[in-house]
Amino acid sequence: MISPDLSGAEFRKSSLSGGGNDCVEVATNLPGLIAVRDSKDPAGPMLTFSPMAWNNFLTGIRSEEI
Repeated sequence: MISPDLSGAEFRKSSLSGGGNDCVEVATNLPGLIAVRDSKDPAGPMLTFSPMAWNNFLTGIRSEEI
């Protein structure tokens, strides 16, 4: 499996995080890909999702299904 190029990812934290370092950061600027990482370890492993999978995840959280 070929790893996606995440070098251009622009990660952001939720404005509700309070600016701390115990957060999940998300990059949505990559074409066809959503990247997620732990703010405590920005050089560490990242998860990637298709936009549809990420949208389904967010929909589930917002409706308290997850």
